[in-house]
Amino acid sequence: MAKWTPRHEAPEPLEGPVVATIIGGTILWFVLFLAQLPFYGWFDDHGHTWWVWTCLAGAGLGLIGIWYVRKRDAAIKRAETSEDLTATPSAE
Repeated sequence: MAKWTPRHEAPEPLEGPVVATIIGGTILWFVLFLAQLPFYGWFDDHGHTWWVWTCLAGAGLGLIGIWYVRKRDAAIKRAETSEDLTATPSAE
């Protein structure tokens, strides 16, 4: 078991434009869903209707993801603001 134990600390997670990334992915899933709707008959004939519904599920889950990352981003900003307020000494 010691063979699999990491010997160094994990790096800090990278932060990027998370909200924009999730919004972009959600839009992409919804566009793919809309693009496949005209071909629903073909998908149904070939047993591939799950492709259409997967895109719709991706868009729906993306909406939940947008809500989640916006709340997370707001919480991070609130925490940073409260840290800044407690770190600066008050002038008396």
